[in-house]
Amino acid sequence: MTTTEMGTTTDWIGIVRELGPSLAERAAEHDANDTFVADNYAALEERGVFKAAVPAELGGGGALVGELCGMVRELGHHCSSTALAASMHTHSVGMMSFLWRGGNKAPEPLLRRVAAEGLMLVSSGGSDWLAGSGRLEKVEGGYKMTGRKIFGSGVPAGHVLMTTGIFDDPQEGPTVIHFGLPLNAPGVKVLDTWRALGMRGTGSHDIELESVFLPDAVMGGVRRPPGKWHPAVHASALVALPIIYAAYLGVAEAARDVALELARKRKNDPNVAYLTGEMENLLVSAQLAHASMVDLSRSAKPGPETSSAMLTRRTLVANGVLRTAEKALEVAGGAGFFRSSRLERLFRDLQACRYHPLPEKQQTRLTGRLLLGLDIDG
Repeated sequence: MTTTEMGTTTDWIGIVRELGPSLAERAAEHDANDTFVADNYAALEERGVFKAAVPAELGGGGALVGELCGMVRELGHHCSSTALAASMHTHSVGMMSFLWRGGNKAPEPLLRRVAAEGLMLVSSGGSDWLAGSGRLEKVEGGYKMTGRKIFGSGVPAGHVLMTTGIFDDPQEGPTVIHFGLPLNAPGVKVLDTWRALGMRGTGSHDIELESVFLPDAVMGGVRRPPGKWHPAVHASALVALPIIYAAYLGVAEAARDVALELARKRKNDPNVAYLTGEMENLLVSAQLAHASMVDLSRSAKPGPETSSAMLTRRTLVANGVLRTAEKALEVAGGAGFFRSSRLERLFRDLQACRYHPLPEKQQTRLTGRLLLGLDIDG
């Protein structure tokens, strides 16, 4: 629970739990039709969920990373796509709030607008990550941006794209610049591309940017060399990853519950008890790793060692939830293979956890280089 400046207390996890059954009712239809979870978003917006991460001093809910993770995790119990899409807005707001609380007041105007106007943020950070993408050209009064962003989760409801472009700076060379881009700006086009194995309701369409004008006033954010770790990226890993992976943990817990319900019909089969115990062990491993992610977000400082520790735990959570999903199908037996069981959909949704940075091989290389005293940018 969080308490605002006015002394009112909001139970964000309780609000999601209250809305949960209605969110779940619509999940199968969105999955079957590849449609964005707009109705679920509307229900969450009405209850103020999308401003939960804004500091209370700026008109928001004042929730910190641990509570935001609990809120997104609860969403995952009810609708995978709603949880993941909401996590993308939430982690972007959470990241700006983290910077604001640390003394960087640059995000304050946008945070106030999220709280007061209900602005929805869309992130391209997962696909841009270290390298950045898209071309920035300097023009009078600003820049023009051309490129194509992928995995724009929540973009059908979005107002601002939090993204990057690469500017060929005459002095510094290629430079990644971070900025917010209004999605209704001339030259921005959302493409109807999201046809995926799972998480079909997230509306994670491609976003095409064609000579989009960006005034100098909005280009005062982070500037960094492409492909290199930077303090801003370390901070993002610290705040964003626990929130994103809370969605997958919630989905895995839902898969466990569905599998148990189906397995009870076969509980006298001696093998079912073994399989069920194995499933629980796998899920608990993911829960413990995620709890450690949340603890890191509360106590650690951004930096290479923290990023390595956080990404190691991200790998453990991802492997844990994926193996939980596989074991849940064994626990459920043949009944779990049918779409009507819901387990089939949850299994597909969990596969998306593979694609957020950093994938396991990149993480293990980063961690190994750090432990060996090598340059992590090498």
